[in-house]
Amino acid sequence: MTDVSFVALSCGLIIGLGSIGACIGVAIMGSKYLEASARQPELINILQTKMFLLVGLIDAAFLIGVGIAMLFAFANPFISIK
Repeated sequence: MTDVSFVALSCGLIIGLGSIGACIGVAIMGSKYLEASARQPELINILQTKMFLLVGLIDAAFLIGVGIAMLFAFANPFISIK
C-alpha cells in the first residue's frame, strides 16, 4: 500500500469512528434527559438548556475530527513532495 492509501484509510477511520461516537453520545444523553424530565418535570427547562449545550460540544468535537481528516486528505504534511 502507498502513503496515499494510508491517508485515505485514516481519514475514513477518523470520520467514521468520530460519527459513531458522537451518535452514541447524543443518544445516551437524550435518553438520560428523557428519564430525568419524566422524574422531575419542573426541571425540564434547566435540563434542556444543558442538554443542548452538551449536544453542541459533542458535535463540535466530531467536526474538529472532520477538520483534521480534511487537513490530512488535502494538505497532508506527512507526504513529501518529490
